[in-house]
Amino acid sequence: MAQTAQYIVQDNLVKIVDMLNQLFAEEWLAYYQYWVGAKVAAGPMRSEIIKEFEEHAEEELKHANWLADRIIQLGGTPVLNPEEWNSKAKCRYEAPTDPCIFKVLQQNLTAERCAVSHYQQLCELCHGVDFVTFRLSEKILKEEVEHEQEIEDFIHDMEMSLKCGPE
Repeated sequence: MAQTAQYIVQDNLVKIVDMLNQLFAEEWLAYYQYWVGAKVAAGPMRSEIIKEFEEHAEEELKHANWLADRIIQLGGTPVLNPEEWNSKAKCRYEAPTDPCIFKVLQQNLTAERCAVSHYQQLCELCHGVDFVTFRLSEKILKEEVEHEQEIEDFIHDMEMSLKCGPE
């Protein structure tokens, strides 16, 4: 008898699919947060940071695609209605009502730290149980940590430029 993905992880299937759907919703919200932030952000280093936001948005969308594929492989259905993203997600979307680039960076840093935490949880849940989801979550976790570091670097550079004055 062939072992399907659902059979292999049957004891944790519901929990894994639920967490994948939570992360799927969070990725869509992260995509939008970066995308809209790139549109409205204003301030120093704007063009450099906007380019980074656009790259991060593309990567968040890629993550959502990978998660949807894995949810389907496990016999689940990705969240179908965008109106449900906020209720499924535990990382919150924060509208960039203050377009100050520094504030938008801080909002995105908070979101990335939340994502890192949730992907770490998924890695722990799947370790030794579901190697495919584990490898996927590990791969996305690596990218989210990179996003977090890039944002921290921008914030640090901005703080240093205030201390040091114009170049």
